[in-house]
Amino acid sequence: MDSYWRERYRRDLSGILCRIDDPKIMAAFLDDLLTPAELDDIIVRWQIVRQLDKKKTQREVAENLGISIAKVTRGARELSDNKGGFRQILSKE
Repeated sequence: MDSYWRERYRRDLSGILCRIDDPKIMAAFLDDLLTPAELDDIIVRWQIVRQLDKKKTQREVAENLGISIAKVTRGARELSDNKGGFRQILSKE
């Protein structure tokens, strides 16, 4: 897929996600959209970021989630971007 269509489809998906305001509908939509493995990856990535934001060490996060430090390090890099999406969402909690 070329970059034009990729960006257009990405905006389309983002718009749909923004319109879902019911947690049950969101869960059903994600179950339909993603494979169980893809959903698990997203769930773990979000928990990495949330726990790091709550000042857990990378080692604690890895132990809590049963994952490698390398996986946690990627989340820490993304979280360090103050203009990134993770930071923007976490600042609203």
